Amino acid sequence: MSIIQEKHPKDINNISEEDKNEFENNSVITSLKHLGYNEWIHHHCKEFLKDNFSIARVVEVNKNNYKVSDGEHTIFAEVSGKLLFNIENSMDLPTIGDWVVTQCFDDDSLAIIHQILPRKSLLKRKDPGKAVEFQLIAANIDYAFIMQSADANFNLNRLERYLVMINESKIQPIIVLSKTDLLTDNELSEINDKIKRFNHKYLFLPISNVNDNGIKTLQNELKSGKTYCLLGSSGVGKTTLLNKLLGEELFEVNEVREKDRKGKHTTSRRQLICLESGSIFIDTPGMRELGNFTIGTGLEETFDEIVAFSSQCRFKDCTHTHEDGCAIIEAVETGTIDRDRYENFLKIQKESAYYEMSYLDKRKRDKAFGQMLKNYKKIIRKK
Repeated sequence: MSIIQEKHPKDINNISEEDKNEFENNSVITSLKHLGYNEWIHHHCKEFLKDNFSIARVVEVNKNNYKVSDGEHTIFAEVSGKLLFNIENSMDLPTIGDWVVTQCFDDDSLAIIHQILPRKSLLKRKDPGKAVEFQLIAANIDYAFIMQSADANFNLNRLERYLVMINESKIQPIIVLSKTDLLTDNELSEINDKIKRFNHKYLFLPISNVNDNGIKTLQNELKSGKTYCLLGSSGVGKTTLLNKLLGEELFEVNEVREKDRKGKHTTSRRQLICLESGSIFIDTPGMRELGNFTIGTGLEETFDEIVAFSSQCRFKDCTHTHEDGCAIIEAVETGTIDRDRYENFLKIQKESAYYEMSYLDKRKRDKAFGQMLKNYKKIIRKK
């Protein structure tokens, strides 16, 4: 395959002094730094910088094309025929935040994407609807803002689903509660009590885009050169927050429907935006369906206190649903583990197992069909 498979970052200290010196002194690299280009990325792309190839970052994903940036210019881009020919599934395609090897044509008005560089992280979910396939959300993310609003949208079970997805991708989650201006002090205190279970692991930021409460605290948490992703349902205030951080009304905002408090999809495409502070944001369309599969690590990380009890179960293959001697069930009955959290754990685990089985079965069928086509072509050639 021509695509480079997803990898996780190695220790930055393993990068040679030669690489570090080149990273500091190369003028082309300097123009890429505000897009998040760093020593680790440079170390992994050196071998592809030859002839008239260059490095760019995918800053916008549309239905039939992309936009990439080299740090100075934003260019329409298409995937090369060779790359398209070699893809096996949706994860082999570029997504927002990817670093790619490009070749420019027509006075830099068109770029052809030839390679996808190794990804430090890849945020993905089950494709909405009946299809059992991955949908890519964003790549090379450092922090993910999970936004829920302090109205009917606030939902701990949904929050846990986001945490599973983000933890599986080895991205640092930050929980943001928006529209706190709608709450009394007592109501905000109640939500704080509900969310205490996460406070020891994740940063929790209550904010209001109306009276700006908490906005300054959030801005102080942002790090230059790091990439952030905004996640949440439509209408929670992701685009409004982004406008606040930009300091101008750059992106359109739609009102939430009074009838059901649901928002419209203001953001229709994934796009990468650089702030003056040096941090980088990826805005994503709202998600009303959040299915996960292949989430072993993410599930264990999110429900670590539940998983910890599993080692005390009587049976190694305990399903934690009905068995005698199940330490998790005992902990639920004594109140050590929250029952709603336990039930959500089982639900996500069951869904994930079902989706994963369906996905593997689909891959087997696709491969069998591909082999049948190859055999058919061989027969045709012989005739």
